[in-house]
Amino acid sequence: MTTTQDPYAGSRETTEGRVYTVTGGDWDATLGADPHENERLVVNMGPQHPSTHGVLRLVLDLEGETVTKARVVIGYLHTGIEKNTEYRNWVQGTTFVTRMDYLAPLFNEAGYCMAVEKLLGIEIPQRAATIRVLVMELNRIASHLVALATFGMEMGALTGMTNGFREREMVLDLLEEITGLRMNHAYIRPGGLAQDLPEGSVEHIREFLKEMPKRVADFHRLLTGQPIWQRRLKDVGYLDVTGCLALGITGPILRAAGLPWDLRKVEPYLGYETYDFEVPTADTSDAWGRYLVRMSEVNESLKIIEQALDRLEPGPVMVEDRKIAWPAQLSLGPDGMGNSHEHVAHIMGQSMEALIHHFKLVTEGFRVPAGQVYVPIESPRGELGYHVVSDGSTRPWRVHVRDPSFVNLQATAAMSEGGMIADVIAAIASIDPVMGGVDR
Repeated sequence: MTTTQDPYAGSRETTEGRVYTVTGGDWDATLGADPHENERLVVNMGPQHPSTHGVLRLVLDLEGETVTKARVVIGYLHTGIEKNTEYRNWVQGTTFVTRMDYLAPLFNEAGYCMAVEKLLGIEIPQRAATIRVLVMELNRIASHLVALATFGMEMGALTGMTNGFREREMVLDLLEEITGLRMNHAYIRPGGLAQDLPEGSVEHIREFLKEMPKRVADFHRLLTGQPIWQRRLKDVGYLDVTGCLALGITGPILRAAGLPWDLRKVEPYLGYETYDFEVPTADTSDAWGRYLVRMSEVNESLKIIEQALDRLEPGPVMVEDRKIAWPAQLSLGPDGMGNSHEHVAHIMGQSMEALIHHFKLVTEGFRVPAGQVYVPIESPRGELGYHVVSDGSTRPWRVHVRDPSFVNLQATAAMSEGGMIADVIAAIASIDPVMGGVDR
């Protein structure tokens, strides 16, 4: 047996090559209590805990109720989604990435598909781009409502939770009408969209736009002016601009520290530069400011949705290139979403060539020229970036995601240490991490 220099890892040669055995390193020593520190108490929070925002584990060193050290332990929800995309064709990758940040699935689909389109060197139709903006902003509202609802639950304001989820149902009903599913949509595809907006959906979205501002005002009446809510959030989880930039923090956390950094403005995509909206900021650098920023962003998304509806023009929602445009001619029927009757009739009864092409496109997929790209977009939690590498085949060689929840969780220690254990809950909730994106 050959041992490496690292006392916590060993290796041995086998007929299959070198096999490594890696232990937990100094983890036991790190978490073990020092007998000379009588006042030190090590507390585990999670991974099954109603206030850790998912399967997140926190290891806290306490002196009394003051947190002296906070460590974040991730990996309990690991899905291997990034690796799985390497074993599927380019279109099938959409069904994997949509399951990462499951509260913002359409953003994952859009980032991934924009990276594939950049490698292909294609432009999607204008109607497809407008509908992408439309559904992403609906998704942003739904995501922020979950952030606000779970924030309320974790702070003990249960009415905030029930109201937040009630409003989210309105958005999910719209997304279900448009895509066929409440989440994990696989609606945005390389080259455009799976299908056009169904009949009546535009009118239903306009009804939602009339109702939602009242619901946002109700949220403010319920929570924003509430003295207990303010005292639980103000000056809690403090992290200024310098700290955010040092840690790579983006999204509402950075904007609540006063920096109006929003990729829809600074590095626009999908025509966002043509929409009229503001980037809400706060100067408090705390949980209170992050709450206010998210509330304001809901209103800004409503403005963008209205503009997107007004500029919808008739046209295709998928590129014309039949070597890329898959799935072809989808429709939403009583048994779910599938190929239209016209397309099935064509490939099954009229054209053998069309059937062969359809079969190869579905089973094998299209080839993407070799190269690599990085495409960042502004998700509800910050910069969501897709680094996609192609070796010229019908499958991705590598898909790596810069997930904002993963990066933003670094801020936990900076926000929590020196504060009370009760304030750790507020700090984590103000980060709004989604563990599906962290443990991808």
